[in-house]
Amino acid sequence: MLDAEWLAIDWGTTNRRIYAIGADGIVVSSERDDRGILSIAPDGYTAEVAAIRARFGDLPILCAGMVGSNRGWAELPYVPCQAGVEALAGAVRWVEPGRTAIVPGVTVAYGRRRDVMRGEEVQLLGAVASGLAPADALLCQPGTHCKWAWMADGRIDRFVTAMTGELYALIGKHSLLAAQMTGQATPGADFLGGVADAADGDLSARLFGVRADAVTGERAIGDAASYISGLLIGADVRQRLGAGDHAHVLADATLGGLYVAAIEAIGARATLIDSHAAFVAGISQVWSLIR
Repeated sequence: MLDAEWLAIDWGTTNRRIYAIGADGIVVSSERDDRGILSIAPDGYTAEVAAIRARFGDLPILCAGMVGSNRGWAELPYVPCQAGVEALAGAVRWVEPGRTAIVPGVTVAYGRRRDVMRGEEVQLLGAVASGLAPADALLCQPGTHCKWAWMADGRIDRFVTAMTGELYALIGKHSLLAAQMTGQATPGADFLGGVADAADGDLSARLFGVRADAVTGERAIGDAASYISGLLIGADVRQRLGAGDHAHVLADATLGGLYVAAIEAIGARATLIDSHAAFVAGISQVWSLIR
């Protein structure tokens, strides 16, 4: 078996990533699969973790993400902002005593409006704990639901979620623009054109303009997928940042590269962070407080 001491699982809606972690938080091995919570029956989690232990060793497990939601293994209450590692560790629930535990999510209130996250909080706190980002910083986590988090003294002070990635996916699959959105979005001229056009704030009209331009021939957009990505990401970025601001982006090079390009295009600064390294650092911090 692997020379690991415990297992960490970033367990999302459609995918999960398993990390076998050894001494001093070193990742011995990792595995990504499509066994997110939507793939597992409510009574199937005990069998799932048994199968994981059969591959990685009979080790304790600490999970984070949607596995702790009302559609996962067990629903954990959210920890309110400001939220630090100690608050998360104090609200961990052992679903198999001494064997398997789940980290709670985080919530924030803006008057009558609420926002929530599950899983991202581990990355956010890990980015700061590992020194990948300063203790007081704006962190951005692109994805289906993009998180923007303002950190204060190493804790999550507040955050906001934008459905940027989900909107892009819906437009690309179900809208009248879908036929024009071939290929993958890249941070080239069409993408940057979308970022610039998002400045007028008229997002829905700009989106229909992609169709209008195509049927009238008034303006040729060579890469509609990139342009629409630029519109959506540009609108998101412009709501959070101004010229001279700085954001740390937790993502892979592909999606993170789009956000970095958009951030820099509006005159702000961006630093790309390895989101996997941030997750491991964050969950290791929680583990050190509960083991």
